[in-house]
Amino acid sequence: MTVSYSKEVSTSTGIGIFLKLLLRWKGSIYKIVWPDLVLYLMIYYALNLLYVYGLNEPTGKEKFIQVVTYFSKYGSAIPLSFVLGFYVNVVYNRWWSQFMTIPDPDSLAIQVGANIHGNDEKSKIIRRTIIRYICAAFTITLTMISPKVKKRFPTYQHLVEAGLLNKDEKLLMEELDKTSQTYRKFWLPIAWAANVASRARTEDIIKEDLALKDIIENIDKFREKCKQLIYYDWVSVPLVYTQVVTLAVYLYFLFTVIGTQLIEEEKEGDLLFFKFPFMSCVEFFFYMGWLKVAESLINPFGDDDDDFDVNWMIDRHLQVGYLIVDKIHRQHPKLSKDHHWDQPTATQMPYTLATKKYMFDEPVESTYGITVKKSEQDMVQRDDSVINGPRKRGGIPYLRQFFSRRNSDPGIKLKRISVQDKLTENTDNEWDERNFYEDESKVAVLPQRYKEGS
Repeated sequence: MTVSYSKEVSTSTGIGIFLKLLLRWKGSIYKIVWPDLVLYLMIYYALNLLYVYGLNEPTGKEKFIQVVTYFSKYGSAIPLSFVLGFYVNVVYNRWWSQFMTIPDPDSLAIQVGANIHGNDEKSKIIRRTIIRYICAAFTITLTMISPKVKKRFPTYQHLVEAGLLNKDEKLLMEELDKTSQTYRKFWLPIAWAANVASRARTEDIIKEDLALKDIIENIDKFREKCKQLIYYDWVSVPLVYTQVVTLAVYLYFLFTVIGTQLIEEEKEGDLLFFKFPFMSCVEFFFYMGWLKVAESLINPFGDDDDDFDVNWMIDRHLQVGYLIVDKIHRQHPKLSKDHHWDQPTATQMPYTLATKKYMFDEPVESTYGITVKKSEQDMVQRDDSVINGPRKRGGIPYLRQFFSRRNSDPGIKLKRISVQDKLTENTDNEWDERNFYEDESKVAVLPQRYKEGS
C-alpha cells in the first residue's frame, strides 16, 4: 500500500516539520537498509577481530596493514555519486510514468452513459457490459505484471467468481488460449466491448455515428494504456546498467569496510576497545538507501510498502463504472436559479473564521508597481520617408560598434504620436454600452462612431 504523508506536511511553517516523518517505520529508509547495515558491521568487526587476534606478528599484520592502506587510498576511485544518482533519476521517471499510464474507465463510462440512452433492460445491459469488459481487461493486464493481483486472480474461474466474466465468456477465452498460448488475451474483452458498442449503433440504441466514434476512441485509449503497462513490464531498465550500479555500490562498500579498519589497537589490560565506524555507517546508510529506493521503484506493482494499490484500483474501477452508467444514468439535480442569480457577477464566497486570513490573498502581477509618466506616454514611430544623412552612432557602446556588421546606417527621423490628446478625446465622447452588443445575443460589435472612423 502506498505510504502517504501529505497531510502531515501540508504546511512548511514552523521548525522541524519533516523531522516527525523520521519516526515512521513503514516505507522508511530504516526498514529497507538495516539488514544490509547489520551485515556491513558484522564484516567490519570480523575483519577487526581477525587483525587483532587471528594474524601472527609481524608478517600477517604487516600484510593486513598494506591491504587496508591500499583500499583506503584507492577505494574512493569509483564514481558512486554520479552512477547511482543518474540511475535513481532514470528509475524515478520510469516509476512516475508507469503510474500516469494506469488507465481508469471514468471517461468511457461518462461517454457510455451519455450516449446509450434508455432505462429498459437491454440498454442497461449494454452499458454495464461495456464497463465490465473494460474492468476485466484491466484486471487481466494486472495479473500479467503484478504478483499480488496474480495471487488474487490466478485463473479465469476466479474472474468468474468475482463477476468480471461469466461462464460462457470464460470458455471463449480458454478456447482462444488453446489456439494461441503465447500470452494472455488481455485485449479480448476490450474487443468485445467495441463490438457491443457497434451493435448498439446498429440497433439504434446509440443514435449518432459521432457518439459511437467517441466511445470506440475511449475504448481504444484504454487498450493502449493497458498495452503500455505490459510493455513497461516487458522492457525493463537495461540489465547491464542495473548490474553496473549494483556492483558499484557493493564493491565500494567492500573496499570501504577494508579501508576503514583500525590498524592501531588500544588495550587496557587484556581488554580491546573497538571503535565504532560512525562516518562509514552514515555513508553506507545514504548510498545503500539510495540503491534500495531504486530497487523498490523499479517495479511498483509488487509487494513493497510504496507500491501501487492495484487491488484497490480493480474494485474502484468496477464500482465507479457501474455507478456512472447505471445508478446516475441520465440523472442530475433539479435545475434551479443559483445563489448569485440576481447579481451581475458572483461576489466573493464566504470564508470560515479558520480561513479568514486568506480572504485578501490575491495574485499580484510583476508589473503592478510600474507607472509611466504622462510626459513619457507619447509614442514614437520611425519615419522612413525622411533621411537626414548618416545615423549617429555615438550612443552605441564601443565594443558593439566594433563588432557590428553595419559600419554606417542611414539617418532616421522619429515621428511623435500624442496619446494624451486621444485619451482626452475618449473621455469627452461618451457612448452607450448597449450599442456595444447586438440585441440579447451579446455578440460584441464595434460602436457606431468607430465604424464611421470617428
